Amino acid sequence: MRIKAFIAIIALTSSVAMAQKGVEDGSRFGHGKDSVDCLNNISLYQEYLKTKNYTDAYTYWQKVFTDAPYAQMGTYTNGAKILKSLIAGTKDMAERKKYADELMAVYDQQLKHLDKLNLLIRSPYKDYKVKGSKAHDYITYYPGKDVDLAYDMLSEVIALGKTNNDYYIIGDFMNISTQKFKKDDTHREQLIQDYLTASEYINVIAENTQKSNSKQKEALLKAVATTKENVDAYFINSGAAECDQLNAIYAPKIEENKDNLEYLKKVVSIMGMLSCTESDAYYTASEYAHNIAPTAETAAGCAYRYFKRGEVDKSIEFFDQAIELDTTSLGKAEYSYKAAVILNANKQLAKAKTYTTRAISLNNQKGAYYILLANIYAAAPRWNDDPHLNSCKYFVVLDKLYQAKRVDESVAEEANKMIAAYSTHTPAESDLFFLGKKKGESIHVGGLINETTTIR
Repeated sequence: MRIKAFIAIIALTSSVAMAQKGVEDGSRFGHGKDSVDCLNNISLYQEYLKTKNYTDAYTYWQKVFTDAPYAQMGTYTNGAKILKSLIAGTKDMAERKKYADELMAVYDQQLKHLDKLNLLIRSPYKDYKVKGSKAHDYITYYPGKDVDLAYDMLSEVIALGKTNNDYYIIGDFMNISTQKFKKDDTHREQLIQDYLTASEYINVIAENTQKSNSKQKEALLKAVATTKENVDAYFINSGAAECDQLNAIYAPKIEENKDNLEYLKKVVSIMGMLSCTESDAYYTASEYAHNIAPTAETAAGCAYRYFKRGEVDKSIEFFDQAIELDTTSLGKAEYSYKAAVILNANKQLAKAKTYTTRAISLNNQKGAYYILLANIYAAAPRWNDDPHLNSCKYFVVLDKLYQAKRVDESVAEEANKMIAAYSTHTPAESDLFFLGKKKGESIHVGGLINETTTIR
């Protein structure tokens, strides 16, 4: 009997010794009875998860999370799903905070063991992706979130992942940056830089999504477009984009940074993008930067400065440089248009037409270009001694206005007002009849316009 009892004690001791949790020995599931319990708990929580019974799933998942941190990557992805569902399902703030704290702990533990967990899956997780999910869930689910902490979290993710981040991370980053600015006015300059970064990254993400073969491509494109709109809206509504405020920030620093090309280009880019092109800081930064390394943006800044001084020819000279230096058709078109606006304002109609038609040839989907051409034609000098024939120029003016609203709905209201006004200047059908002209016929309008139109 004593021998049997001794053997039983030894067996029990051995069994207990062999039973060990994964968290204790570094194994996936543990050993002995603990490994059996772990596998059983995984099976149970996954079954409850399938039926969306998050309360019971949570009980068994929590044991796996605590006892076997290396068991599966799914412990973390499923754990986040369970906890977010429990947070959404309760109105008790104390309970919400408890689950939110656990949610943050899920991401922290996943990051801690990420290298080991990645060995278990075909497509390893990047640390910035996990940190991005943590930051997103923090601002989404954590009650009474700390804006400064959220900003720090997202700033790290943006710096690590750049354009590889998920589109919604870019939106989160801009949202939190504007919230930080609302509580801390000294964040203004950083907010502006954050907007530049967010705008650049979301544009790249949009381009990459367009090139992808994802089955969800259309839905993703729509989501990315909405995020881009939100990024702009956050910044515009923040109040940080006022030109006077920007000038107050940058003007005192230009002189001390006159040889700092990176800083000068940043000022030019920000103020140009926000249409603050009548600010001293913009002019001065453009001139200094252009002297160091000419770009389309710096050339345009110099062009604005000379225009403000009344030196139109010099201004156009710099716009020509901007057109030449810009590498995109859309950029060249916009600089051509801006030059045309200045020339038109100074009654240099022939040159204004040349720059406007160049803009249209580079981008024929911009209604403003056609409207400018219509205005140039309306101001064109007489092309014929007969006043009725001369008035046929307004048919060409109307052609351009109809084309403007056809290609660009955003200018429809302005174009319609101009159509109503210029329609009153076209010659009467009876006046043209005596000149051998009638409705529906083509007529060539000469002079500056030099286009064929239809009498109507």
